[in-house]
Amino acid sequence: MPYLSSKSVRLYYEEVGQGQPIVFVHEFGSDAREWDRQLRWFSREFRCIAFNARGYPPSDVPTGSEDYGHFHAADDIAAVVRGLGLGKAHIVGLSMGAYAALLFGIRHPELARSLVVAGCGSGAALSHRESFKTHAEAMADAFLEKGSTHVAQELGNGATRIQLQNKDPRSWDEFVAHLSDHSAEGSAMTLRHYQALRPSLYDFEADLEAMTIPVLLAVGDEDEPCLDINLFLKRAIRSSALWVVPRTGHAVNLEEPAAFNDAVQNFLSSVDRGCWQLRDPRSLLTGLANPGVQNLRV
Repeated sequence: MPYLSSKSVRLYYEEVGQGQPIVFVHEFGSDAREWDRQLRWFSREFRCIAFNARGYPPSDVPTGSEDYGHFHAADDIAAVVRGLGLGKAHIVGLSMGAYAALLFGIRHPELARSLVVAGCGSGAALSHRESFKTHAEAMADAFLEKGSTHVAQELGNGATRIQLQNKDPRSWDEFVAHLSDHSAEGSAMTLRHYQALRPSLYDFEADLEAMTIPVLLAVGDEDEPCLDINLFLKRAIRSSALWVVPRTGHAVNLEEPAAFNDAVQNFLSSVDRGCWQLRDPRSLLTGLANPGVQNLRV
């Protein structure tokens, strides 16, 4: 199995294809396997890498709390880019991986060619911080007390996961089976020291407003915890576009793989051709209630 090292933690990765590099960063409830349909498609034209986060075997499962957290998640992406000699890479992240991708763009902009930020923002609202932390702690306890198989069923039947179950039961079964395989200890440590403690994305507003890396934001219109934060991200990041996917929950790439691949490919093509521009400042309203009337004389 191929591994690379990030701060003495071994990270397992898979690689296929040639061309401009894409690094895929998975969500909390999954692992590198969630990107299979993306690797099969994009490897026709790109060098594709998917890796398992720390705490997700066959990557190492550290036992110290100091080995987990949001900065580690962002720096692990940088370790993959540097360790494989990718230069600058497109980064595609979902949920926990999308949060890490944004933070990677803030901490390591020189390594980022673009960012695809999908299903990002659970628990970001300041009013939800304490309840989100409490929920993460309770889920960590459940992993340790009841095991990954039990938690996989609960998570799989959550309000933002039933969309996948309804659309594609076989993919939903695979998602639950993969989550059932996860290390209970690694999942609990991730929940306690990354999910529960990570800052709100609103705390990074100044950094996001300064960002010029091309960004594609993607969110399902039934992914309630992430809808409002994506509007904030769209307004804050001048180099971003927002794609809202109809009748879709959290795992956009699993629910709508063809649409996801098409949207991402069009985005990457625009970036690689040098056509992705910052938002035209004329599109920003500065006090008037109605667009298109700035020059109207009354």
